[in-house]
Amino acid sequence: MSALTFTVKQETAQRVDMSPLSCQLLKDLSVADISAIELQNGKRKLRVDELFEITGSDTQKILIKNSFAKLDFIAKDLQEGSVTVEGEAGAYLAIGMKSGSVTVNGNAGLYAACEMKNGLLTINGNAGDFLGAALPGNKQGMKGGTIIVKGNVGQRAGDHMRRGTMLIEGNAGDYCGSRMVAGTIAVMGSTGRFLGYAMQRGTLLLWQQPILSATFNDCGSHTLAFLPILFKSFAKLDSKFADATQAFDRVQRFGGDMAEKGRAEVLVKL
Repeated sequence: MSALTFTVKQETAQRVDMSPLSCQLLKDLSVADISAIELQNGKRKLRVDELFEITGSDTQKILIKNSFAKLDFIAKDLQEGSVTVEGEAGAYLAIGMKSGSVTVNGNAGLYAACEMKNGLLTINGNAGDFLGAALPGNKQGMKGGTIIVKGNVGQRAGDHMRRGTMLIEGNAGDYCGSRMVAGTIAVMGSTGRFLGYAMQRGTLLLWQQPILSATFNDCGSHTLAFLPILFKSFAKLDSKFADATQAFDRVQRFGGDMAEKGRAEVLVKL
């Protein structure tokens, strides 16, 4: 079977809720049934076949073509299968994702991988603010899985992050790793202000020297045996992080945030 393909006919003026089109929700549906599903589009509802031309039939392999930045909640709560987006993705991409894989060949909006639990998300462009973060009012963000961003990310990436791995090949905005509880965030590019703000535990792994607040203590330079093991775990990923020349084990270690529990660490390549 060929992938179930949704090709956008024409962009809409209002945002579209794509949450009914996750693999697990379409598993036992025919193409006719899928065509009749109604998607929230601003104040009105829009049939799937009004917005998309539908081809293919494999509901465990979904492809969205000509995607645009107003398609929100793509791959929401994904439990199985794969979703590939050709173009831009809107807000809340892969929110609550439990398993499977999501690939975006473009940029993603706010709250991508928000409260993600497992699986693999690859964004081949840039990501907006609150990547892998918690919803407003909630205290736990990303709880597992792996995120790869090949471009830059906005502010508060990993806010309230609880577990998992976030790999950023470009730059990260202000408050990266803010209020982080555990997990690993690696950034090859530059980082903004207030890095690790109110971090409790977890690791920020950096290739470039950051600007840290006074509540992080310089713990000196160290050769850390776990880093080669960590980099080896990246070897199968489609990312710069899989390149053996990017690996290192000698770092400058900073402990903090001392305004919180002070059990987190920022490791900077030497």
